[in-house]
Amino acid sequence: MSQPTSMATSLDTLDPPTVALVRLAAAVAAGGDAEVRAALSAAAAANVPPLWIDELILQSYLFSGFPRALNAAREWRRMTPAAVSAESVADPARADEWLARGETTCAAVYGDMYDKLRRNVFELHPALDAIMVMDGYGKVLGRPGLDLPRRELCVVAACAATGQDRQLHSHLHGALNVGVSPVVLGAALDALAEPLGADRSRSARLLLARVVGK
Repeated sequence: MSQPTSMATSLDTLDPPTVALVRLAAAVAAGGDAEVRAALSAAAAANVPPLWIDELILQSYLFSGFPRALNAAREWRRMTPAAVSAESVADPARADEWLARGETTCAAVYGDMYDKLRRNVFELHPALDAIMVMDGYGKVLGRPGLDLPRRELCVVAACAATGQDRQLHSHLHGALNVGVSPVVLGAALDALAEPLGADRSRSARLLLARVVGK
């Protein structure tokens, strides 16, 4: 039985390893190979645990696409030849466990919007709902190895870097729901100001202000 990701962890300060991890998430989502290499080097210099980096790269396929996840993994393997894995996702006997974990993790992120989210995604396509819960939240975002608040900060970084404002809005709420403080969210966006550029940085800050002001 795998160790569940902690749902109770809060994040009230933004330490240097987390800053480097968030910047890496943005680079994986929107940067070229040179930017990814630089962000990986910065993460290593900031003493980001290798397991966190592996977990970030794994989850990046959900928000940045499989090609970018593969490219980031290739660059990371050049720096650290052995992958660090928190758990396997190859055992079909664990399907019920992944489904339950996915429902729990997704509900933690979406809070009182969870039921509406499930209905809306199911109406878009039933398969999307199943993939979102089982694979996205059960096999990936609910994995041990990286706590949920930091995972959500990395999702925020990826959505901000790619201009996905609808998803950014959802995951700003999600980060707050899983224990990231508004101050830390703001500090994370400040840390992303350079890679995001002026327009996307300003847009993300305005969106955060609306989310926090509700």
